[in-house]
Amino acid sequence: MTNKMKDDYSNQIKQYQPKPNYIWNCTKAFVVGGTICTIGQVINNMYIYVFHFSEENAGNPTVATLILISALLTGFGIYDRLGQFAGAGSAVPVTGFANSMTSAALEHKSEGLVLGVATNMFKLAGSVIVFGVVAAYLVGIIRYIVSVSLS
Repeated sequence: MTNKMKDDYSNQIKQYQPKPNYIWNCTKAFVVGGTICTIGQVINNMYIYVFHFSEENAGNPTVATLILISALLTGFGIYDRLGQFAGAGSAVPVTGFANSMTSAALEHKSEGLVLGVATNMFKLAGSVIVFGVVAAYLVGIIRYIVSVSLS
């Protein structure tokens, strides 16, 4: 296929493709992502003021609570509808990661606990964890080199 034929084909299909509304999509993502973050802050404040956690220690149970809520909403099919509406606004926070893992587990539960749920759930988690570990290792090496060179 020549470049002219490819260009002609691209021009022909453009008239049938829907035009994305970038402003509306960004607004939805901003509002939903901001709402998720606001809920996270409310939960964080609850751990600080109701359960008397220190500000340093309240972050971990806050993240765990958001992950639990996201997993439950995914199980009931609510988070998927939210994701279709909000796009990146629901995918970027930690709740989006929990949704991805829970969805993979639910999708493959018929294949069994080990070969279905565990392997497919950790396909996504594995790559994220590996990236986090490698990135932290590289940042640690750079920080060590900088601190040794400044000493």
